Amino acid sequence: MADPKGFLTAGRELPPRRPVDVRIRSWSEVYEEFARPKVERQASRCMDCGIPFCHQGCPLGNLIPEWNDLVYRGDWHEAIERLHATNNFPEFTGRLCPAPCESACVLGINQDPVTIKRVEVEIIDRAWDEGWVRPRPPAVRTGKKVAVVGSGPAGLAAAQQLTRAGHDVTVYERADRVGGLLRYGIPEFKMEKRHLDRRVEQMRAEGTTFRTSVNVGVDVTGDELRERHDAVLLAGGATAWRDLPVPGRDLHGVYQAMEYLPPANRVQEGDFAESPISAEGKDVVVIGGGDTGADCVGTAIRQGAASVTQLEIMPMPPDTRPGHQPWPTYPMLFKMESAHEELRDLGGKRLYAINTVEFLGDEDGNLRALKVVGVEGPETGFKPIPGTEREIPAQLVTLAMGFLGPERDGLLAQLGVELDQRGNVKRDADYATSVDDVFVAGDMGRGQSLIVWAIAEGRAAAHGVDKFLAGRTVLPYPIPPTARPLT
Repeated sequence: MADPKGFLTAGRELPPRRPVDVRIRSWSEVYEEFARPKVERQASRCMDCGIPFCHQGCPLGNLIPEWNDLVYRGDWHEAIERLHATNNFPEFTGRLCPAPCESACVLGINQDPVTIKRVEVEIIDRAWDEGWVRPRPPAVRTGKKVAVVGSGPAGLAAAQQLTRAGHDVTVYERADRVGGLLRYGIPEFKMEKRHLDRRVEQMRAEGTTFRTSVNVGVDVTGDELRERHDAVLLAGGATAWRDLPVPGRDLHGVYQAMEYLPPANRVQEGDFAESPISAEGKDVVVIGGGDTGADCVGTAIRQGAASVTQLEIMPMPPDTRPGHQPWPTYPMLFKMESAHEELRDLGGKRLYAINTVEFLGDEDGNLRALKVVGVEGPETGFKPIPGTEREIPAQLVTLAMGFLGPERDGLLAQLGVELDQRGNVKRDADYATSVDDVFVAGDMGRGQSLIVWAIAEGRAAAHGVDKFLAGRTVLPYPIPPTARPLT
């Protein structure tokens, strides 16, 4: 146990965010540095519970009490060894995961939970600074060839595991750079891409091959991919976005979030001076109250929007855990992300229980406003409330309403893999699809989910692929039995 009295003597503390008026002038990450003694003090709050429910909350099964204890005792080198034992990319999860482990923390029953996510990111950041993160190429090569389709977190995790198992792994990515939504969907202020770049370089040094600008299913057919490799792992994500088919949807100025965010990220990559879809000087409305919506909000603010409004069809969530979402489940609570903080301080609005019924345009076909209405729900099916109709001025709208699953045409159709009732790729407990040498991991098989689930599924699928190729495997299977795919 880190400190037997730590949870009694220390309160929860996070590093401060840079002032809003300062951070919106740049695209750098929003948090200031956290002094090492403060990190160690936060780690001391971990009680090393007899039954660590944080393990149950984390899909990766991170050894949280162990590395909290090591950080408190100042053994940071061993802490990163324990963290890497279950998580290939803690710098990603430490910045982007909503931390279901903290919702499951025993201390959170009647106090603020341990700052697990912050300790995690401090461990890995120090490990990089100290040079403790090095390539781990395999000692022996098997000669087996594996294709991984998609370079998001699931594909990267699987590729690293399979490369370290000795296989010749090629990752195919249809974008021009590696990373999937980590690269072009996540704004720089949430995760600077240097963290991604150095992981990719580590993987290259270990022997993983990356082929970018290759649209598998178009540039390479499914049959060709299978002929060239002994196994194929599908990790292309759930990229079929949810649309809003209401009158005026075709007006100029209405975009999907994944049409809006990538060019903004390309500006930070130096591809061009300014985004072709810019919020500068415009009234912006973001439809969708989730993390992608928050990304759109923060991006629009940094682009110089005249105003920003975020709409959500669901009612406003509570500040505290509701009775029907008891500990240790992950509760749906009101969040104040950094982008929301910026929205509040700059006079923007977050509106709940609002539905868009029409996009209104001018005579030139440009968006000028939204017609919205208040709704009851969701029990009533989002029934409109009479007398609440109104217009919200807007020249730019982003639709951040989630995803419906993988793209089913092209590669999936060519391979002939079976789909489940939700339209995702069906798989068994080893992540094998209905086609003998084809496997699937991440959102493509699970549906839209968290980055921590993507990494966990990538590691679990690598276990299945390695067992298929070698007849046995020593790679770990992190998914708990209760959460594994059905056979």
